[in-house]
Amino acid sequence: MTEVIQKSLRESPLARWTAMVVVSLSMFGAYYFNYAVSSVKPILETALGWTSSDFGLYTGAYAWFNVFLFMLIFSGLILDKLGIRFTGLLSTALMAIGTGLNFWAMTALPTGTTVVIPLLGVIKTQVIVSCLGFAIFGVGSEATGITLSKAIVKWFKGKELALAMGLQMSIARLGTALALAVSLPIAIRFTYSTPILLAFVLMLLGLVAFIVYVVLDKRLDASEKDLKLEEEEPFRIKDIVSIVSNKAFWYIAILCVLFYGAVFPFLFYAPDFIINKYHVAPDLAGFIPMLLPFGTIFLTPLFGSIYDKKGKGATIMLIGSVMLIFVHGFLSVPGLDNWIFAAILVIILGVAFSLVPSAMWPSVPKIIPERQLGTAYAVIFYIQNIGLWLIPLLLGIVLNASNPAVSPNKALIRSAVEQSFHKALADNNITAKEKLLSTAIEKTTGRIVDSIVQTTFYVATPQNQVNSENLKKEMLASNMNSIQQLQLKNGSKASLKMLESTFTRATFPIINKEKLNLRYNYENDILLFTLLGVLSFIFALLLKREDKKKGYGLELPNMEK
Repeated sequence: MTEVIQKSLRESPLARWTAMVVVSLSMFGAYYFNYAVSSVKPILETALGWTSSDFGLYTGAYAWFNVFLFMLIFSGLILDKLGIRFTGLLSTALMAIGTGLNFWAMTALPTGTTVVIPLLGVIKTQVIVSCLGFAIFGVGSEATGITLSKAIVKWFKGKELALAMGLQMSIARLGTALALAVSLPIAIRFTYSTPILLAFVLMLLGLVAFIVYVVLDKRLDASEKDLKLEEEEPFRIKDIVSIVSNKAFWYIAILCVLFYGAVFPFLFYAPDFIINKYHVAPDLAGFIPMLLPFGTIFLTPLFGSIYDKKGKGATIMLIGSVMLIFVHGFLSVPGLDNWIFAAILVIILGVAFSLVPSAMWPSVPKIIPERQLGTAYAVIFYIQNIGLWLIPLLLGIVLNASNPAVSPNKALIRSAVEQSFHKALADNNITAKEKLLSTAIEKTTGRIVDSIVQTTFYVATPQNQVNSENLKKEMLASNMNSIQQLQLKNGSKASLKMLESTFTRATFPIINKEKLNLRYNYENDILLFTLLGVLSFIFALLLKREDKKKGYGLELPNMEK
């Protein structure tokens, strides 16, 4: 009689790689939404009147609930107590809810209203509600991240773990690449809210993808029902003490917050940085930072595979940190403003960003027992979220303080454009639909600002020498004079487009002559990123030394022979 040998479903390469791909799709939309709004920063300034401080507050809001309400810690506890399936479904649903609230805030709430928030002061209503949406999304996104990490460990422990984690990150980062490449062009073509609507659709698709994963995960558990597997000890609250008392764990956690803090917030500001420093057209600017996540799509799995087979995890993290210092150091040099140079540096940054995570995340299971992994990843992500809250907030404050004239000058141009549209329509007894008119004002302001930033190289006039009221009157007079020969018969889209191009041509030479400051100088912000790179290198050294002392095996291969 032939004995039937039962095997776990994870022994099937097709099954485990299918599970990896399906579960990774739930993060694709999350990575897209993370950068969709940041990519349209220039349009948010001209269309909604957001400042760099508003933008810094918004991008930092991602971590609000995770940091101040300890939601990431609770997510880890829920994951270890209730499992991957429950936690993943809950977290992907939260991402969809947060994205939907964000879209509603940016499209339905008026731009002129404000609220007073303790500790924050007077904040635009639209900004604070958008922040709440992004904060809810952040809870779901981080919970999904730790859930995916544990899911990959479940399916790939003792097999191609680093490669699987690398490929999972690659699929997710396709979302980042998509956001950086297409969000601003889509917003220019349609309106600022269109990329956010796309993000909401992707969130719903991610929820569906995780439901598919749940089916696969149930089949895995069923396949192991009668197998004699090593029994896990139940998770206990006191296990948190053993996690946080591990010195190597803290080195990885701090390295994580420093390294990701020098990359993720950089990507938030990268399209605007490329536009302002390298004179790249807005609809093309996203393609340079897109090289970073697009490169990691191929390199992270490659480096992960090398770690699986050859080891050297701690050394890989050291090399990545050195490359981080090199890139941000050269990006901060004022005279190096050729876009080709910027593209090369971003590619190198992409290599660094492939090296460190490909070794960092597979190293955690070597330091922490599997039954504590959910909580361990949660604590790491919690510390990372402190950085993702503080660093963008600090960057926005520094950018505003370094460039105090830019936001007021953009608001000045929008006010002159808005007044020109209303006067032109009133003088011709024309009524236009509010949405069409608002879009026309948004696009005209954006085209004027973009054309100045992209094509001019003047040294800006000191702000104390700019007479804002006279300049506004001059722009309005020029705009009204420019449309005397136009035949405006109605408030159609075609008529408004005619006014757009006419007002842009009439306003540009006035701003150019006045040398109005509309260009952000990012030098101080990039220097902050360089400092984070230096600190990353220090903690990578400490981690390597601790591994040598305790023998965690970070320099050893992952694959069991």
